[in-house]
Amino acid sequence: MKNNLTDYRKSYDKYVLEESNLKKDPLEIFREWFRQVEAAGGVEEANAMTISSIGLDGFPKSRVVLLKKYSEEGFVFYTNYYSEKGKAILQNPKVCLSFFWPNLERQVIIKGEAIKESEELSTRYFHSRPRGSQLGAWASFQSEVIGGRSILEVQLKDLEEKYKDESIIPKPPHWGGFVVIPTSIEFWQGRPNRLHDRILFSKNDQSWKIDRLSP
Repeated sequence: MKNNLTDYRKSYDKYVLEESNLKKDPLEIFREWFRQVEAAGGVEEANAMTISSIGLDGFPKSRVVLLKKYSEEGFVFYTNYYSEKGKAILQNPKVCLSFFWPNLERQVIIKGEAIKESEELSTRYFHSRPRGSQLGAWASFQSEVIGGRSILEVQLKDLEEKYKDESIIPKPPHWGGFVVIPTSIEFWQGRPNRLHDRILFSKNDQSWKIDRLSP
């Protein structure tokens, strides 16, 4: 089995990122990039993002979640607040989000602080999910050790029976959204010879400071 990956090479040459053509609001750039990624195709879930947090054990941990909303208020995803991820964020709300879109040779890295979304908005989103996903939120005690998959399947079957005559499944009190309020947003565009374009937007009171970073 080959373990040496030094021969892996790719030249990045699809686009450039110049300050003169940039909008002053990073959210507008993010929106434009997201639409371009979707239009270009080749990425099944453009809203898949890696979120990194500091765990209760002091170690950083990264995992992929799905972005469900974004606006001037922040970037929203949903989870079980009692999960390893949820507990870590509630203890230390400083997180990092990152998107990698290889079809356009782009990355976006967002640092910010996460706060709980309102119960009203979380409930509204919960009831927009497929019924199976709603039941799954009840069936899984996320991050807890279990004896086997059959335990989950039995719990789901019991819940299907419990709510079979109910049109509305209540949202679990321990499930909801986090809103990541950005303090910095970095746009990375791959370029030839590893001289990539990196433009960093840093929050400065109510405005954004713009810097180019060396690759």
